[in-house]
Amino acid sequence: MKKIAIILIFAASVLVIGGCKKYLDSDYLFDERMTTEDVFSNSDYANRWLARAYYFLGTNVMQDVASKKVIPFNFADDMFYGDENDEYKRWKNGQYTEDGLDGESKTIWVTGYQGIRQASIFLNNIDINKQFTAQEIGDLKGQARFLRAYFYWILLRTYGPVPLIPDEGIDYTKEYDEIAQARNTYAECADYISNELVEAAKVLPLQNGIQQLARPTRGAALALRAKVLLYAASPLANGKAPAEVAALMVNKDKKPLLSLTYDESKWARAAAAAKDVIDLGQYQLFVAYKKTVGDIAYPATVTPPSDNNFSNSNWPAGWKDIDPFESYRSVFNGAVSASENRELIFTRGRNQGSEFIGNMVVHQLPRLEGKGYNSHGMTLKQADAYYMNDGTDIPGMNSMYAGRPGYQDRYNTQQRAAGFVQTAESANYPELGALAAGVSKQFAKREPRFYASVSYNGSTWNLLNAEVTKDEKPNVQIFYYRGDPNGYKNTTYWTRTGIGIKKYVHPDDISNVILTPLDQSRIKDKVDPAIRYAEILLIYAEALNELNGSYSIPSWDGKATHTMGRNISEIKRGIQPIRIRAGLADYANDVYADATKFRVKLKRERQIELFAEGHRYFDLRRWTDAPGEESAPVYGYNAYATKTQADLFHTPVETPSLPSIFTLKMWFWPIHFDELRRNKFLVQNPGWTNPE
Repeated sequence: MKKIAIILIFAASVLVIGGCKKYLDSDYLFDERMTTEDVFSNSDYANRWLARAYYFLGTNVMQDVASKKVIPFNFADDMFYGDENDEYKRWKNGQYTEDGLDGESKTIWVTGYQGIRQASIFLNNIDINKQFTAQEIGDLKGQARFLRAYFYWILLRTYGPVPLIPDEGIDYTKEYDEIAQARNTYAECADYISNELVEAAKVLPLQNGIQQLARPTRGAALALRAKVLLYAASPLANGKAPAEVAALMVNKDKKPLLSLTYDESKWARAAAAAKDVIDLGQYQLFVAYKKTVGDIAYPATVTPPSDNNFSNSNWPAGWKDIDPFESYRSVFNGAVSASENRELIFTRGRNQGSEFIGNMVVHQLPRLEGKGYNSHGMTLKQADAYYMNDGTDIPGMNSMYAGRPGYQDRYNTQQRAAGFVQTAESANYPELGALAAGVSKQFAKREPRFYASVSYNGSTWNLLNAEVTKDEKPNVQIFYYRGDPNGYKNTTYWTRTGIGIKKYVHPDDISNVILTPLDQSRIKDKVDPAIRYAEILLIYAEALNELNGSYSIPSWDGKATHTMGRNISEIKRGIQPIRIRAGLADYANDVYADATKFRVKLKRERQIELFAEGHRYFDLRRWTDAPGEESAPVYGYNAYATKTQADLFHTPVETPSLPSIFTLKMWFWPIHFDELRRNKFLVQNPGWTNPE
């Protein structure tokens, strides 16, 4: 039997053969004299091998949600960061190289294929083990298939089509020319991942115990499949890519990597995949129930305006008995454990590298009062996206883009609300909390997700873990005026648009960035929302909306057939729970009747509901909206105005320190030169250069 140090699975990133120690990721476990049989016949070693695959998924560059310290994909036209070295400016100006901003280009590719290789070796050898039961081996194989599919998914959404490695692996004792491999097409990648996830779903459990919450279930496999098929159905991969991108996205033999023809049935497959998850009956949106008494950190429920529909019914048919604000806030801020949250379909738990979501919070916390970096902020476009509490648009929404192509029916030219809340009238604005005085009325009467996500000028930060003996205090009003502790100053730590971010922040959270290592002991533990049920519902509604014909699609296990068409009642089944949980009225009938109008609403719903979860950057590309959205000037409030110039502060202005541009190279992430040198069949992405 060959030594395990010789039996290596192909990865484009490790085509040059060197010492075994360099490429065998589990050498820390095994003596090189151990054979494959020695390793995989031992249950402890086999489990450790699989754990190593989970380790790769938990590394920093594999995250969906990350602070500015790691990968920049969480920052599109909705979210920005301030820094001390112009990194954000380089990011938005496309002034990064084939290395990425800080080597991420190579690291994502290498880590993805290391994970694929680790899972593939496991799948090819675990049957040797006689200590596990057949059911246990089935579950372990399901986990490995899921992990392999997830690695491919991250590579596909980042780089576009990538080489698919034969399941049986490749013998590295062969010559280089025999193992170099071209990129597969987008459709081939999506189909392969989809099929792998079906195989995983067949053996994975419906539920896991508390100790296995970061491991995939059947629902996780099917939910990831729905995401993959949604992307495959979307314009970029489905015959509607810009001509320049499609023409350049070809292999060396001129084989197109993106489909050149539109196939509507791909939307039907995506819709059916989402319905497979819904039909499991395992998931539901998390809701917090209504309370009549509260305090400044946990206020009594602010009842949304009556709509004579959702307002008359209890959850899930309406919002009568729930608290929309707390329902949304608690999904992300650690108030609810993963084991209690049936909305979470897959989470890495705390297996999130060193840059877990606590670091997001540190970068959002106010500088002086919260002892954070005060460097993550929100664009005015994103803040404007949130509805008023009656479901109408905020007056002045996107008015700065009026007349700009792509913004038809997406702006409001009314005057923005004038004036500020006076102390005597604070009770009229319960949504602003007890500290409402001095807040612009532009921030009043907004939908609950706004208050759970946006640190508007004058919002209250609770900081309940503050230690009064250390000159800290809880429940403070944070202003971003020039001269205020969190406003403009000649340093790094200020929000360039005058709009901060509260998503993921728990009322308890406070930090201390002065300490080394960074103090996160007073920040509530949080798990990442890698896949949650709200996303599946939105996938279902989006995919159904794109159908003109009717399609019969087998369920994932072949036991049923889904009839997929543009059925308004089924579209409502996807979108209405999101709106109800948010405390918002339903769309008008004409929106449901018109696919174009509904598409605009659906995109906005994803922009709001999935904000800061790593979706927007990739959504804009798959929809082919990125050139218009990402090149639009970034607007915010006038952060250079002082408190005595409050009206001037709240006047939308272009933010010159936040550039906006979109070029050919920004469609896909670059493939590193090392990979192109090692694989003679590998082609670079459009707009990027090849090694000399």
